[in-house]
Amino acid sequence: MISLVYSPEYAKHQTGSHPENQQRLESMINHLQETGELEALDIQQPKPAHDEDLLRVHTNTYLKNLKDFTVIGGGYIDFDTYASPQSFEIAKLAAGGAITASKLVADGYDFAYSLARPPGHHATADKAMGFCLINNLAVALEYMRNDHGIQKFMIMDFDAHYGNGTAEIFYHDPNVLYISIHQDPRTIFPGKGFIEEMGSGMGKGFNLNIPMTPGSTTSDYIYILGKVIEPVLKKFKADFYFLDVGFDGHQEDPLSSLSLDDNFYPWIASYMKNLTTRMVLILEGGYSTHTMARANLKMIKVLKDKNTHEEWQPPGKLMVKDETKKILRKIQDTFSPFFTF
Repeated sequence: MISLVYSPEYAKHQTGSHPENQQRLESMINHLQETGELEALDIQQPKPAHDEDLLRVHTNTYLKNLKDFTVIGGGYIDFDTYASPQSFEIAKLAAGGAITASKLVADGYDFAYSLARPPGHHATADKAMGFCLINNLAVALEYMRNDHGIQKFMIMDFDAHYGNGTAEIFYHDPNVLYISIHQDPRTIFPGKGFIEEMGSGMGKGFNLNIPMTPGSTTSDYIYILGKVIEPVLKKFKADFYFLDVGFDGHQEDPLSSLSLDDNFYPWIASYMKNLTTRMVLILEGGYSTHTMARANLKMIKVLKDKNTHEEWQPPGKLMVKDETKKILRKIQDTFSPFFTF
């Protein structure tokens, strides 16, 4: 069973003509409705995260300052992150959406998808950035660790931008495996996410970055992810799985230089579905509304299909760039002390 966790209340995080706006969610919901898929999904309403949930991830000073900033009217927190008067409360709802989805999976759902905004994976313990106010996934993970006693977590993040906030929060944690495939950080925000950033202390080896060259295609992604994820997961043996969903790697998206097509999204859903029978999906980026609506539908259809026993594959032959093969070799060399590829 798959559940969609969504609320129209997310529209109260008002950002005007900012790339991260309510049209992103509305386009996906409307497309699901127009195609008849929405009525076949179990729709759940999120509940706001409690202060104690947020404080497991964020500092009290940061949360207080963010709340105070919105109460007096909000505005730009930095050069691209915006908060309106109700944004703090809606950010708590978005974090609560991730918790709700996680609880559904813990209670027996196969997949639960938090379709929420504002996004979260750039938010650090004490700073908003990259359109993100609260780190939704991190809040949900810590909730599951503290309230459900889950020990080991795997996060697969395929947003075009490195989730620096999520990585930083769990950088020293050997019980959280964070894998991120993203555009080469020399060419895109946030300027972090190199292979060498592999975790620290007890967490060394559990922050695995796959920085892809601009122009990388679905073939490049399938090639490298197919050779990295499964051997790493077999060794790590996670108890709980998160898929951090970003549609901004699509070739039609205005905020990246990657060249994924629609086929990547059903592929990654199918690939992960064959590795784990239960998973929480959390929306991050994606700024071409029509593209998001199409790709999102294809991804959900694969998750819904109980008759899919073989990995979904795009038509045609994989055409892999030499740069991608070099990235794979470097990852294998760098992480050979931790995993066997």
